[in-house]
Formats: sequence, structure tokens, C-alpha cells
Amino acid sequence: MSEETGLRLLAVDGDDLKVISAACQDSVCKPADLVFEAKRRRFRMEMNRYCWEEAGKGGKTGHRVRSVLSFEDVTQVKARGLPPRSADLVLSLLTVEWIAGDEETAPAGQVRLMFAGDGEMLLSADCLDATLLDTSKTWPTKNRPEHKE
Repeated sequence: MSEETGLRLLAVDGDDLKVISAACQDSVCKPADLVFEAKRRRFRMEMNRYCWEEAGKGGKTGHRVRSVLSFEDVTQVKARGLPPRSADLVLSLLTVEWIAGDEETAPAGQVRLMFAGDGEMLLSADCLDATLLDTSKTWPTKNRPEHKE
């Protein structure tokens, strides 16, 4: 990925969202970066995304980029295990998944955002309409996320 062009991904089904989830794994943000705009029926999350798409290029330095993950047609947001918006803590996003509704409610469903430390957000939506957009140039970081298996 060059510094001039970043990721621009769209998701309209669960498989699409798996791609966005992989790109967003280990993104970090503050609680105030999680915003539900009820009148616009939009949820957005501004974050510093680790550039996993560059991870296989070798070298000890990785990169991060400022990104926005947004969901349209959101009707309700619930949070569990997350600090208040005023907290100055860093949240680390682990996964994003689509939970499809049943045949009667389709295409409605829920988006589950899972954070390190068992924090979770559940977004109810009339349909899946997600966008991931990089909004800055990348910058180097020596801190590569690691996961114990």
C-alpha cells in the first residue's frame, strides 16, 4: 500500500465483513471514538488501524493508518464491558462479525464488535452496509500486535 492510497472496503454481507474484520484486527481507539448518530442511523468508529496488508513484506517496522469504520441503517447500539466515553483508555478491536436475522427479519441483523478485555458492542441494523476507509497517510510503528494461541 502506498502512502497516497489506502484501503476502501465495502461490506453488504457476512463474507464481505470478514475481510473488513481481518483488516481492522488490532485497531486501537478511545471510547470517545465510538459514535452513534441516532438521527442519521449511523455508527462510526475512528481508529488507528494496523496495516496487516503490509505485514508480510518483511522488516521489523509495521505501519498504522487513521481509518474510519462506519455502519449505516443502525437502529440501536448496546455496549457491554466498555469504559465510559470520558475514559482515557485505549480499546483494541479484535473482531467484527455479522449476525444475520431470521427469514422474517432479513435483511436485518446485528454487527458484533469484540474488543480485548471482553468488551463488546452490538449494533442492530436494518441491513449490513459497512465501509472501511483509510483517512491518512501511514506512519511507522515498531509495535507489531501479537496473539497467544
